[in-house]
Amino acid sequence: MRERTQKNDFQQWMPLILDCLRDVGGQSRPREVLSWIKEKRSPLAPYLEETLSSGQMRFYNQVHWARQHLAWEGLLDDTRRGVWALTALGWKTQLDTKTAAEIVRNRTRTQASPNESPDPVAAQPTSAELPPLDELQELRLLDVLKSLPPMGFEKLCQRLLSEHGFENVVVTQQSRDGGIDGYGTLRLSAFVSMKVAFQAKRYKDVVSRPAVGEFRNALLGRAEKGVFITTGRFTADAEAEASRDGVIPIELIDGERLVELFEEKGLGVKPKQILMIDHAFFDEFRK
Repeated sequence: MRERTQKNDFQQWMPLILDCLRDVGGQSRPREVLSWIKEKRSPLAPYLEETLSSGQMRFYNQVHWARQHLAWEGLLDDTRRGVWALTALGWKTQLDTKTAAEIVRNRTRTQASPNESPDPVAAQPTSAELPPLDELQELRLLDVLKSLPPMGFEKLCQRLLSEHGFENVVVTQQSRDGGIDGYGTLRLSAFVSMKVAFQAKRYKDVVSRPAVGEFRNALLGRAEKGVFITTGRFTADAEAEASRDGVIPIELIDGERLVELFEEKGLGVKPKQILMIDHAFFDEFRK
């Protein structure tokens, strides 16, 4: 029974999302909420690394479903994309796993048709279900990025770095890159600048520690900082290697962060108004 709770019941994350947002002042970015929860649930580390058939992290998918139910309940403000914020009700609401499960059951009950029996399990996401709308958009953009040829992806990352303030960004010749896909200059002030090298890889799954180590070896004598960009994600060991003391620092940009960087500059994406049902509004008329 404990195994089932860990793997299938996304409502277990609902209290932690509220606790996290209260702890950080009321609002945060999704990746910061995920990191906070991971730290609180470190004994579940192997489970947190599991993936769905799509290659998406199961934990990532479940936390987004938990966030969606909190928004439907009026505890989170979902009007700003990329920001999770508490409402006034969310600030003062204390949830436990039992209460969270009841919220999910009630949501299932109100959404069921009059001729159907409510099924609490039906509200739980499975690997075959579509993710929440905002997460689905991220996956679609990642699919586009993964479909590009290697050189096309490198040139796109060149454009992305330029849009975010890097100067003189160039892509190296593939036959002579020596493990580095390109260079750029990051100006820190009017008097100080830093030479940065980047690597751009279209990975479906994970980037391991050896890949980060090999990139750092390529940086020696050639750049003061590295940026590793991927459409996949980094293992915990890779993250530890990137921030290891006494060596050239490497900034890791995973698929989730990559999508955020494209959206921040409106690069390759266009705004579109989407009207969504405000279930909390109709709850008042179901009483």
